Amino acid sequence: MPIAVDIDVMLAKRKMSVGELADRVGITPANLAVLKNGRAKAVRFATLAALCEVLECQPGDLLRWETTETADTAGTAGTAGTADTAGAAAG
Repeated sequence: MPIAVDIDVMLAKRKMSVGELADRVGITPANLAVLKNGRAKAVRFATLAALCEVLECQPGDLLRWETTETADTAGTAGTAGTADTAGAAAG
């Protein structure tokens, strides 16, 4: 997928665990893992805003666009999944 998720980078910078972030954002650790691992089809703006508030960052610190070639070489192409935190996928 051409959108890369860098939540793990921000977690490391903030020295925060996935469980702590999930608690503070108000989502389950399993749903945060789906989002963090790039398997979510969509994310609600409310969830993104909560992540940014807790991590004290901008949305661009958590999400970035990659070209298809870059995504393919990273081994993330073709990964699919959904999470409770995801709204309806745009078509």
